[in-house]
Amino acid sequence: MSILSLFFAFLLASAAATPAHAAEVGVRTITVFAPERGRDIDVTVWYPAKAGGAPLLTGDNRLFKGAPAHGDAPVAEGRFPLVLLSHGSGSRVEGMSWLATALAEAGFVVAGPNHPGTTSGDSTPAATPRLWERTADLSALIDAFSQDAAWRATIDPARVGVVGFSLGGAAAMEIAGARADLEAYARYCDEYGKWDCAWFAGGRGYVDDKPVAVEKVDLRRLDKARFEQSNRDARVRAVVAVDPGLAQAYAADSLKAIDIPLAFINLGNADAIPEAVIADRLAALVPQASYTAVAEAVHFSFLPECKEGGADLLKSLGEVDPICDDPGSRTRADIHAELKQRIIDALQSSLKGSF
Repeated sequence: MSILSLFFAFLLASAAATPAHAAEVGVRTITVFAPERGRDIDVTVWYPAKAGGAPLLTGDNRLFKGAPAHGDAPVAEGRFPLVLLSHGSGSRVEGMSWLATALAEAGFVVAGPNHPGTTSGDSTPAATPRLWERTADLSALIDAFSQDAAWRATIDPARVGVVGFSLGGAAAMEIAGARADLEAYARYCDEYGKWDCAWFAGGRGYVDDKPVAVEKVDLRRLDKARFEQSNRDARVRAVVAVDPGLAQAYAADSLKAIDIPLAFINLGNADAIPEAVIADRLAALVPQASYTAVAEAVHFSFLPECKEGGADLLKSLGEVDPICDDPGSRTRADIHAELKQRIIDALQSSLKGSF
């Protein structure tokens, strides 16, 4: 669950531009009230569309290529499964546009929030392990789409899925019924978590797109009851977790009790997947789980395709994470094509229905 720089936050904040072409996908931004937060949260929605709307590129900026859609296009007729997206720590849902547009083309209504406290420009160590807030965000979206007159005739509330990446993958697992063990997670961070737990050492976070000094997070002082509670939402009928965070911290009995299909996807060759997100052992415990690994990929391969010169741009601005670098001979576009197909196949199989 990588934490990206403030520069990266500014890049992702630029969400749309005019495309060279447009897909048959509509996109719009809405706000949804999240009771757990006591406030509205920003949500992006992609959906099967009729002709119309302004062509744009969602997620396009100086670093990343955007995905074509039509802003505020009319919604296509029919009732569609609802798929919720949960982004990685320090990222934004707009960075999942490449996947969201493919899902909308396949016949899903897709909605994703920017999770307060773990979104680029609004990201602190203290907010990161509070997964119950992320799952509550997703449940609030199900409430909104099921009750709002503008959407309830379009989505099928009996066919709801969740796709999460990294910290979002942990939220996706938890909304499926996985429960985390606080001591197991703290012990993992003590012994192995230099990659994903370094963020908890404190130093600097981001609030309102500005760097702020933050204190070290002592995981063992978290609210144990809330960290270990069940966040299951029975309305969710299928989950896809890509490189899920907290992989060493889930209670085995909770995984064995998950009663919906859960597709695990890791990014990378088997001998190179970080302990922080390795999911084959998790899949072995979930009764209806599947597991696959995407060869020659890395954690950052889930991010959008970088524009030409992107790696040099990051280097010139002091970004140390290899955001634009994919190992091996595969391009990020090729990796994304495989991921799209695997995720669409998993959701169509689990949520059923013709699209």
